[in-house]
Amino acid sequence: MRSTSSDSLRHDATPALSALAFFFVLTAYYIIRPVRDQLVGAVGSTQLPLFYVAVFVAMLALTPLFGMLVARFPRRRVLVWSYSFFIAGLLAFIPAFMAQERIGARTLGVGFFIWGSVFNLFVVSLFWSLMADVFDSRRAREVFSLIALGGMAGAIVGPSVTSLLVVLIGVAPLLLVSAVMLGAALGLLLRISAQRGQNTHAEQPIGGSLWAGVRELWSRPFLRSMAILMFLGDGVGTLAYALVSDYAKAHLASAGARTAFYAHLDLATNLLGSLLQLTLTRWLLVRRGVVWAMVLPQLVNLGLLVMVMLGGHAQWNVFGYGVPLLAMMMVGTRGFMYGMTKPASDALYTRVPRETRYKGKNFVDTAVWRFGDVVITSAISSLVKLGMSVGSIALIGVGASSLAAWIARKAATSPDLAPESVNRQSEIENRNGEGDKLAGGRL
Repeated sequence: MRSTSSDSLRHDATPALSALAFFFVLTAYYIIRPVRDQLVGAVGSTQLPLFYVAVFVAMLALTPLFGMLVARFPRRRVLVWSYSFFIAGLLAFIPAFMAQERIGARTLGVGFFIWGSVFNLFVVSLFWSLMADVFDSRRAREVFSLIALGGMAGAIVGPSVTSLLVVLIGVAPLLLVSAVMLGAALGLLLRISAQRGQNTHAEQPIGGSLWAGVRELWSRPFLRSMAILMFLGDGVGTLAYALVSDYAKAHLASAGARTAFYAHLDLATNLLGSLLQLTLTRWLLVRRGVVWAMVLPQLVNLGLLVMVMLGGHAQWNVFGYGVPLLAMMMVGTRGFMYGMTKPASDALYTRVPRETRYKGKNFVDTAVWRFGDVVITSAISSLVKLGMSVGSIALIGVGASSLAAWIARKAATSPDLAPESVNRQSEIENRNGEGDKLAGGRL
């Protein structure tokens, strides 16, 4: 029986389908991301608090709606409705971009920044909620880095497609390309859900309160730690993003130059993330467990912040090119977040109940994330206005990264996580076996 089970796992196509689905998800997002980011580079960090406040308000409005969908409807319907909503949004922006001169670049830019940020958080969060639902803890540590690698491939293809096609077809048609990619991802996710929905429990509505994600934030030690880690760890990334936006505003005058600059940053980030997933991340997850894969990125952030604290606006020579130290910091923090922190943290969600997996995770990945963005960008904007130097701001980040490393270890060893030895499929088989015995008794 064990050999049969082992063979079925060996020939299971779900990880490959999942990696392909994530490829399409991130290709769809990274096609439109450079357009969004160059708008931020045009206004600088002083406008980021306004942008992120609007995104945070949108998250708060959508969180109970998402909670209602998860509570009342089967998993497949939630996937269809959520992804279809964002596909429709992409198509709706096509005529808006065609009428950009009449609408106004600033108005359209703010609206697209908000929508693009919501798109990223909800689409990606729902993807990983599904992954945590269909894989058990042991299998997740084996395949999540490979699935994330598929996404990183999409994150490399996306900016490349944007750079190539924007010259040939313009901005508006790119949104149609992105919508097609997201539709392909939805088709694959529905297939995965159907294949792994053999037991009726997985496809049933989760039930519970619409605001369960908010309530669980206070009741579950693991979710509290993940929320604090999101605030601190991503805060370092947001700090880098804000400082780089000021650099782009000061040194890159045209929209084209800024778009190319941000596309190059995305490409470097995703190449680093891919390299990590091919080498160090999977080795750590399989051989050493989740703890080190959670802690190491925070230590890397710490080292990068120390370098910025000492170097400030310095440029480093990389393969004959002068690269701003701030850009290297942004690439490093994001590369380790996407290439190591995300696969590790998402593997931990296989060890919590389904309601936490969908509602709690979604709340942390969306509302808490954007709340942190609002706080961090507002603080940076205030510090810049007060004349504080880049090095001094980086020093504050050093303290945040030190605390984040401790919180990361705490999250990975939280007492309310199910033991790693518990295999969800075995539990299902045991329940089915007990049911057969009861049925036999009745007969």
